[in-house]
Formats: sequence, C-alpha cells, structure tokens
Amino acid sequence: MAGLNRNKLKDLLRHWPRGTVAVHAWLESQGIYRQLADSYVDSGWILPVGRGAFVRAGDQVDWLGALYAVQQQLGQHVHVGGKTALALHGSGHFLSMKVRGNLASSGGSVWLFSTSGHALPAWLLRGDWGVTFRVARLALLIPDATDGIEHLDVGHAGGFTIDVSSRERAILEVLHLVPHKQSFEEGQLLMEGLTTLRPSLLQSLLVRCRSVKTKRLFLYLAEAAGHPWLRRLDISTIDLGSGKRVIVKGGAFDPKYQITVPRQAYHSSREVG
Repeated sequence: MAGLNRNKLKDLLRHWPRGTVAVHAWLESQGIYRQLADSYVDSGWILPVGRGAFVRAGDQVDWLGALYAVQQQLGQHVHVGGKTALALHGSGHFLSMKVRGNLASSGGSVWLFSTSGHALPAWLLRGDWGVTFRVARLALLIPDATDGIEHLDVGHAGGFTIDVSSRERAILEVLHLVPHKQSFEEGQLLMEGLTTLRPSLLQSLLVRCRSVKTKRLFLYLAEAAGHPWLRRLDISTIDLGSGKRVIVKGGAFDPKYQITVPRQAYHSSREVG
C-alpha cells in the first residue's frame, strides 16, 4: 500500500470512534472515496457489514454503534424511544433485554421512533446486531420537534453518543403504543417506577402532545401511582379533548379522564387513591 494511503488510513482510524459503523458518505468526508475504501477492504483493514457500511477490523460493534452511524453520519431523524429508552436510562429493570452490553440478548427488541418517511438502511435493519428493531413512525409533538430527546453517552473506548428519548418523552411514547403494540400492564409497571420525572419538561411535552388518548392515559396512571410530581403540573393548560376513549374493550370506565381501562387496573388504582 502506498505511503499516502497509509497516512489516510491512520487519519481515518483516528477520527473513527471505536465501536461504531462508518458509511460511505462519512468516509468520503474524510477523503476516503469508494476506490480507496475498496482497497482497505481488500487489505483487511475494514470490513463491510452491508451495502455502503463498514466496521474496523477487529472492532466490536453492536446495535448502538450501528445506530450512531444512522443518526450522526446519515443524519436521519430517528431516536431510541419507548421502553428501550427507559431501559437505557435505568428505568426498565424488569425488562428481559440487556441493552448496554456489546449485544442485546437473543431475540431482544429495540424500539426506534422516526419522524420522517425515509426508510432506514437495510444494513441496519437486517444486520446481525443481536436485536430486532421495531420502528414506529409518528409525530408525537406539535410541531414535530426534538424536545425531550437527549444525547446519551454509550461509547466504548473511543466514546460516542446516540439520540435517546428522555424518560419523560419515553413514557409518552410507550403509552402512545397502548394497547396495539404495547400492553397496558407493562405501561402501568413502567409508570410506577418513574418517581423522579421533571415537571417542567413533562408540562412542555404534554402541552404539545398530539394524542388525546396518550395524555389522558398518562395522567390516569400517574395519579394511580401517586407520583408527587403530578401536583406540579398545570392540567388546565393541557388539551384533553372531548368525548370518551376506549383503551381496552370491555373494561371499566373512568369518569375523570373519560377512558376505559382494564377492570383490575381500575379497581386497584381507585382503592389506592
């Protein structure tokens, strides 16, 4: 290999965070065009993990490092959300999936939330990352915004961050998926563990939330859990809409929030209250 190419390789490896994928667009921004990238592959310095995506030879890359490339290099508006975000923040202790290790346990699901109609790259969705990606495309806030999305440090030796919902936004995402993609019972368990949410951020998110069902269910479960931060919310500024909402068919009707919930959950919450 020519000396110039070796110097370019050294520069590339210096700027390439360990534990992450690199895509063609980012390689080109580093002066590594396709022909040169192909030569690095042929020489065994980098390895392809799908069309237009590569890892460093000998590097350990999990789904976090793959998602980093989608967010930071491709610039796609997708973030980790829902119960996966809660688990990353340490609020999902009963979940069976190991999310911080090099690989999640076999068969684990990772929830991604996207606000755009662009398809995620096939190398991400079909890659051998040890997880199954579940993608929800929704605009939860008005206007579509990044409120409540945080940069979480998940890097290995080199260090890198990914975009993850805060706990306040993540629980709204969980409840938005109830009951079709998320069970009421799991949503309730997750809510019970959220004792230290930030009222100011919650207030902003609830005011801008598009889903009446999600807001009503959030307030219902927060009240049932007896969380002290609930008293610091100004419910009068939150649009709870009109009419009834059926969360679970055949359940019990709660007259305060005008929602139908599982009978067992309704009785237990009112007994506590």
